[in-house]
Amino acid sequence: MPLLTQISNIFSKKQSDQLVGISLQQESITLCSLPSLKTTTSPESGETQGAKFQQLNVQQLNYSAAIIESQADGGLAGKCHIVLNGQQSQIVQVDKPSVPAAEINGALKWQIKDLVSISPDNMVLDYFDGPLLAGGKEKINVVCSPINELKKIVTAANQENMDVVSITIAEFAFANLLPIQKDACLLVCQQPNEEIVLLIIKQGKLYFQRRLHGFSQIASKTEDELTMAVIDNLALEIQRSSDYFERQLKQAAIKDIKVLLPMASESFFARKLSENSHIPVSLLALPEAYQAHREYASAIGATMVDDRITEQSQELINVS
Repeated sequence: MPLLTQISNIFSKKQSDQLVGISLQQESITLCSLPSLKTTTSPESGETQGAKFQQLNVQQLNYSAAIIESQADGGLAGKCHIVLNGQQSQIVQVDKPSVPAAEINGALKWQIKDLVSISPDNMVLDYFDGPLLAGGKEKINVVCSPINELKKIVTAANQENMDVVSITIAEFAFANLLPIQKDACLLVCQQPNEEIVLLIIKQGKLYFQRRLHGFSQIASKTEDELTMAVIDNLALEIQRSSDYFERQLKQAAIKDIKVLLPMASESFFARKLSENSHIPVSLLALPEAYQAHREYASAIGATMVDDRITEQSQELINVS
């Protein structure tokens, strides 16, 4: 599910078989360098041979400097996929403009200018279709970012042996981690010190997304603290999201909930959340070789975009 493809087309310069995922977060960047998600894993360690993981602190939101620092040892090369955080991208849902497809992006800049904090002159955007609401109204979800900041980030990534081929948001990076399945699944996902995102995915399509606030520090909570307040509050948000999906979007009930919260009490959290829900809850599995690197999930998911496109194409072939 590539997003903001226009940006990558502007800056793309070359191709390589290597995969690099860079997730930009509030106070750090996380990077993964993967030979290929199909590469044979080492029988001794269970790790994919040649895979590298790195986390760097960001000073004063200077992401380009952190990216340049990550390239200091010359170990990063290949197709680069960048994940923007919630401070670098804004999402709004609006009515789909009644204009030809080639003119939609231009029309959206002015349609959303009062809904976001980015000036139309400094805005780059892309959109993905929203589900049809009750009453037949067609909506689209618009993702926008400031192009002056993106230019700095992409220029830094392209300095050495990397080539930025896609720029996405955490919602799509997380969605790539879920195999395409018939029934709807709700994902509860987070990266360290970031806010939680709720996603509802059905047949590989993102039907619902919501960025929650107030949960960024749950990894520091004790099990008692999680039980007394956090899990109940999150269960309420999940119920509201499920109700919207079923009642407003007229969709069949969600069949399961998957959790990806890279913290020591993740399994405890999932178990307690299950006690607060009538829907089965389990941990979201990463590709087998990377299960021990759940704090890099969004960077890993960003590199899986080509695999997801292939998987979706195969589903279409099977249906036809």
